[in-house]
Amino acid sequence: MVISCFDPVRKEIAKTSLERLIADGRIHPARIEEVVQKVSREINQKIYEEGEKTLFDLGLHNMSQDGIRALGRLYFRTSYGQNVLLHSKEVAVIAGMIAAEIGANRDIAKRAALLHDIGKGIETDSDMNHAEVGMDFVRKLGEDPRIVNAVGSHHADIEPSSIEAVIVQIADAISAARPGARRETIDNYIKRLENLENIAESFSGVDKAFAIQAGRELRIVVNNEQVTDEGAKELAKNIAKKIEADLRYPGRIKVTIIRETRIVEYAR
Repeated sequence: MVISCFDPVRKEIAKTSLERLIADGRIHPARIEEVVQKVSREINQKIYEEGEKTLFDLGLHNMSQDGIRALGRLYFRTSYGQNVLLHSKEVAVIAGMIAAEIGANRDIAKRAALLHDIGKGIETDSDMNHAEVGMDFVRKLGEDPRIVNAVGSHHADIEPSSIEAVIVQIADAISAARPGARRETIDNYIKRLENLENIAESFSGVDKAFAIQAGRELRIVVNNEQVTDEGAKELAKNIAKKIEADLRYPGRIKVTIIRETRIVEYAR
């Protein structure tokens, strides 16, 4: 049996409930409802405990209950096979070490690093990506503006405004890229980047395409004589539509068109 669900917590509740019902053998409406309610309570308790344990292990304090729950929900979330809560803890440790070495604010870097993927633990119907959702969430929690910016900028969706935000970007990349962190093979990873670049380069007027940010962004250099400013806008939309139609990928991919006039002369 395959349980399909975008919410990892609901998926866990469904999976655990099914396992208990099958083991028990009494499968009828009243029993199903009873088991689901009991499992839901247990999972919600587990979420809160995991959130509290993470904060305790890292020596962080003053987190609201909503923040603790959102953090704990990451325990049931994975990204390329990497557990998001463990990844967040690892990023926090790395960020704290880097900040201490270079004289940045260690507490801000560590807290921002722990919260950088918090958007993945929040239920929302919006079309914002997890960095944007997380930034909005930590702002409502009353976190330091440097933390808010670090959460929103960890995938370069916005510009980092502090050294701590840059540290979070570095620590996130180290944790995600270390050997064994993710299940995705290097062959599949390279193939995915090549597919993105090939799609862009199949369009007329494109000189070169570069898949960056682990395939989260596609930067495209176009020929300024063949592509106008208005044409560049239309080209970006068309490339994005083709990516949506041809590829399967997590999250969203940012398509950036670069059109410039470059004149070179030499003084001899």
